[in-house]
Parts: sequence; structure tokens; C-alpha cells
Amino acid sequence: MSIASLLSRLAGETSIPALEHDAFQEACLAQTCHVVDVREPHEFAAGHIPHAQNHPLSTFDPARLPVGKPVVLVCQAGGRSARAMQQAHAHGRTDVIHYLPGTGGWRAQGGPVAM
Repeated sequence: MSIASLLSRLAGETSIPALEHDAFQEACLAQTCHVVDVREPHEFAAGHIPHAQNHPLSTFDPARLPVGKPVVLVCQAGGRSARAMQQAHAHGRTDVIHYLPGTGGWRAQGGPVAM
């Protein structure tokens, strides 16, 4: 399922559908989404999804999220990105989802990592 179709399903949903790895990797490679990593700077520096921006949860402000394309939030294993997504949705951002497996899952699936 593509990110765009996943976001369209969010309207009226009470639970967030899962973003599949293949759809996320395809969107990352095509740069059709913004990837925002909410881990702390030292974690981000140790390896992150290529083209990701770092907006640590400790200082997270939904108003600073990029616009123009869907936003996919990531952390190490899904907990922090889920909290950031809740904050973004509370701020009215309906174009924000998170990648539950996180950077750990991305690496486990063989996704490329930038330093």
C-alpha cells in the first residue's frame, strides 16, 4: 500500500494502518515523502534512513515539520515516533504517519543507512 493511499484511509479511522516496509522504502528512494527521525542527535548520527531530517522527540514541535509531501516519522522501534505522530495529529497534521518497525526494523530489512 502506498503512503498516499494509507493517508487517505486515515480519515475517520480509529487506528493507524501499518506502513509496509516495501512501500516505505519505495517512497524513500523516490523521495515522495519527508522522513523525520525523532531519535536524539547522537542516535541519528550513528546511522539514519537516507534523506531523513532529525527532529528529536525531546524538542519536538509539530509546527516545524516539513510540508508539501507526506511525513513519515521514525525512531528506533516505534514508541517515540508514535508519540510524535499523536502530537502532530493533535496539531491538525493529517499527512503524518509513523513507521512502526523504526530504524531497527529498517536495518533488519536491509534498508540503506546514512551516517
